[in-house]
Amino acid sequence: MKIDPASPADLSAQIAKAIRDAIISGELIVDERLPSEAELSEQFGVSRSTVREALKRLAAQSLIRTQRGAFGGAFVNRLSYADAYGQQITTSTLLLSMNEVRFETACEARFALERACAPLSAERRSADHLATMRAEIFRQSQPGLTDEAFCASDVAFHRALVDGAGNPVLSYQLAGAVEAMQPLMNMITFSARSREQIVGLHTRIADAIHVRDGAAVCTGLCELERYTVGLARSIMEERARRGT
Repeated sequence: MKIDPASPADLSAQIAKAIRDAIISGELIVDERLPSEAELSEQFGVSRSTVREALKRLAAQSLIRTQRGAFGGAFVNRLSYADAYGQQITTSTLLLSMNEVRFETACEARFALERACAPLSAERRSADHLATMRAEIFRQSQPGLTDEAFCASDVAFHRALVDGAGNPVLSYQLAGAVEAMQPLMNMITFSARSREQIVGLHTRIADAIHVRDGAAVCTGLCELERYTVGLARSIMEERARRGT
């Protein structure tokens, strides 16, 4: 593991990257104890405080864990999908909010990814996944449900559809699409959308999942995408007309 002291990049960031690369390459394996702060300080030619900052970066990414005691130290952590899930959502949310991504571009990406799960979800979904979707449809139908609660239910419905595919890699990859893109879409469309129409489309999708008809699930998602994009266009056109 090496760093470039002449590089303008932060030294602690370089050290964190060097250790992360060693973990990814298999040079450092799960549960292996890292060298001590003193040893890393000598190896990289930096202060112990710089090493400590690098280790904090790695711990924040769940790549290492620390233990106290005679047999303590920093150890390579086994990163789970659950650990990485939140990071994926946060990163996707930041990318979408900090960069100018057109609504239609985000919508296209999100529904294309979700349609990729549709055949697998129709084939593999469990009774629990279907029950979650039905429960969220019932929730969305309740009078007096706040916009915030409706949006949360909307995300939960689509999360169940994605998780029904029974593929943790897909669930992880779509975490940003469903739980980052969906709330941002809701922020634009919630004031004008018809809950009745959305509930109807969700019901059609759940019915198709129930009978394990992947093609019908894709059709329902396509119709939901068309409705969402059309609604956003009308809202934006109205805002432009009003000059807001």
